[in-house]
Amino acid sequence: MDALDDGGRGDGSPGGLRRVARVVLLDPEDRILLLHGHEPDDPADDWWFTPGGGLEGDETREQAALRELAEETGITDIQLGPVLWRRRCSFPFAGRRWDQDEWYFLARTATAAESVPGGLTELERRSVSGARWWTCGELARAHETVYPTRLAGLLRTLLDEGPPVGPVILDTEIV
Repeated sequence: MDALDDGGRGDGSPGGLRRVARVVLLDPEDRILLLHGHEPDDPADDWWFTPGGGLEGDETREQAALRELAEETGITDIQLGPVLWRRRCSFPFAGRRWDQDEWYFLARTATAAESVPGGLTELERRSVSGARWWTCGELARAHETVYPTRLAGLLRTLLDEGPPVGPVILDTEIV
């Protein structure tokens, strides 16, 4: 679940499937960077999620992944890798339902840089409250809500086996 704003582009229009690029960003210690989000008017309704968001204009998924990571975290010194996973999801956020087709790209950074967002939309400023680097073990023990819901197991498989030959299709999540 990201802090959504289609900026009038129609990517998230009712009845439409919003095309989304997400980033599974790993540091040299194999920790993953997750953002902490919440409903704009209810900080207690919160979750953790990977950086990413909707495509703009004629952007490719790769271009959107890099742009969204830079906007949401300020991190630009990365190596973008293959698409790990794909999933469809549907969830309520900010007073409406969002239906998304998400692609998760692997990326690596040479340092565990502090996340300093620089290009958040107004809605994102109201609904993203920080970022944190997580180990696989911390994710597996987490009591917080994390999306996608099987992220700890997916990360463990990635770290143990490396990236899949082709994108793994995850179960559809409807919240």
